[in-house]
Amino acid sequence: MAVCKACNYVGAGTVEFLIDANLNFYFLEMNTRLQVEHPVTEEITGLDLVEWQIRVARGERLPKLQDELQINGHAIEVRVYAEDTLSGFTPDIGTLERYRIPSGRHIRVDDAFEEGMEIPIYYDPMIAKLVVWGKTRQEAIERCITAIDNYQISGVKTTLDFGKFVLKHPAFQSGDFDTNFVKTHFSDPSLLKEAMQEEEHALIFALDEIWKDVQKSKQKAFASRDIASSWKNQIR
Repeated sequence: MAVCKACNYVGAGTVEFLIDANLNFYFLEMNTRLQVEHPVTEEITGLDLVEWQIRVARGERLPKLQDELQINGHAIEVRVYAEDTLSGFTPDIGTLERYRIPSGRHIRVDDAFEEGMEIPIYYDPMIAKLVVWGKTRQEAIERCITAIDNYQISGVKTTLDFGKFVLKHPAFQSGDFDTNFVKTHFSDPSLLKEAMQEEEHALIFALDEIWKDVQKSKQKAFASRDIASSWKNQIR
């Protein structure tokens, strides 16, 4: 607030700081607009910050004061980027051959692409923002993982698998992490490949078990049918 007053700033804005291990704060920058993460605030307050930004720009007063705001639950946002996480998060380009977004209660996707469109190299490689809400942080994490599983994107590599890796990591789930998460916990991209392979093996195992159950059910059905036919023959 003091920063805005010092330069007579009026409008939506975000002042960013860095904090070190000794809890010292350092001014980083100020964005004179909403942040990419503003949907998280919208989900836990039920407000439309884009509308508020426009109203303030028109010279209108804010509909509510700070003391009138209420926070409800937890929200998580995952940036869905066209990047190759196994190659150092290098941007990827191509055609969105298949693009299906997750849906359901408390799942929100803000995007600007449709199936068949090209992901160009000339601008930010962000495809969409996946935002979920939950009553608790753990519920929000689990809902976000499910939403990622229900995403269908082909034609370009994305950061969805990395997002899932982060969400399932003990450091993230416990909240004991900082801006060095990638450096500390993802220094070797093969970790993601191993995690993906483990999930693939688990899926194959689950499908194999389901197949075995189906086969057993069929055998029982055939056995029951044979017994019934035998009784019919004896009655005749």
